Amino acid sequence: MRLGDARSGKLGDNITGFSRALRRAGLPLDSSKISLAIEAILLIGVERKDDLAAALRTCLVSRPEDLAVFDQLFAAFFKDPELTRQLLSQLLPKAPTAAKGLPRKSRVQEALSGKNKQNDPSKPKEDQLQWDAAMTASDRTRLQHADFQSLSASEFQLVEKLARTIAMPLPRIQSRRTRSGRKGDRIHGAQTLRLAAQYDGDAWHLPRLQRQAQPLPLLILVDISGSMERYARLLLAFLHQSSRKHPRQVFSFGTALTDLKLPFKQRDPDEMLAMASARIQDFAGGTQLGASLAELRLNHAKKLTGRRTVVLLISDGLDTGPAQTLDSELCWLKRHSRKVLWLNPLLRFDAYAPLATGASVLHRRVDGMLAIHNLSRLEELASAMTKLLQKN
Repeated sequence: MRLGDARSGKLGDNITGFSRALRRAGLPLDSSKISLAIEAILLIGVERKDDLAAALRTCLVSRPEDLAVFDQLFAAFFKDPELTRQLLSQLLPKAPTAAKGLPRKSRVQEALSGKNKQNDPSKPKEDQLQWDAAMTASDRTRLQHADFQSLSASEFQLVEKLARTIAMPLPRIQSRRTRSGRKGDRIHGAQTLRLAAQYDGDAWHLPRLQRQAQPLPLLILVDISGSMERYARLLLAFLHQSSRKHPRQVFSFGTALTDLKLPFKQRDPDEMLAMASARIQDFAGGTQLGASLAELRLNHAKKLTGRRTVVLLISDGLDTGPAQTLDSELCWLKRHSRKVLWLNPLLRFDAYAPLATGASVLHRRVDGMLAIHNLSRLEELASAMTKLLQKN
């Protein structure tokens, strides 16, 4: 079969329409990938469906977790030419019934529907979206316990907004600074003399000095590698709001360490996320936690306030660096902090075991491991951290 010019035929429109559906399903696509896919199809032809699928998969899919979404969308759109025409017009009111077998992912079903919930004028605005108005009790329960990795694009946006409202009240510690009080261990000498001067040298009671309570300083390290992509944005938005009342230092790490101090100074979470995205250069890449901690030790060690800082290490533990480097840097971090807590989204699996090299080192060195894969776990995070911090 001889293909015509993609600029004058329908091939380019077909591939572009299919790519738009993939983008609605959450795949990161741009014009360069779409152009590469069109060039690949011009080279291999469309005689064999499996060759067509392999070429498009190679050009358009960059993450392993998106392979199932691609396969289901490809099977749906290239099964019926009429379905492709409906995709191009983006007027498909309802997706055809899925074939027997594995159920379609929610991201695939949403992309097939052809509806953009975010731009639908019939839907309430994000600020007006309420739980009781948007979904039933069963839907609320499902989203409350749904893994962030399994959410559709619109569900992810809703859950991200809800995560920003979750509080994280951490315990306060006694500082070295003192103030007047009734239960202190030391006598307030100046206050006692002033009181005695008022009563001809007699002091009716002895004012005390008691230590002031202050919030715990936080060091937040967020993994922004490819395996953590769906969690990183949501957790950054959650921590931006929940840790506002605590002195904090925030870094992202992948193949390098990025200081997010300036983005976290923004009051608006969307502005914070936009500024953080502009500063992070290694998003959705690999994980070099040991090297990132070494950079923290060499360039930012002064940001650890004595041994009072609580370190929140958010990662799945899939580190690709040397285990010896990670082990030594974690030992240094523990010596200079109050607690090192590992917030691990892989704890969503009941049979999870830290078998990977980086995960085993983290499990051996940290003071506690907590799950953060859904909204209910985020709500329980503060109480779980309080219990771990109270342990000696």
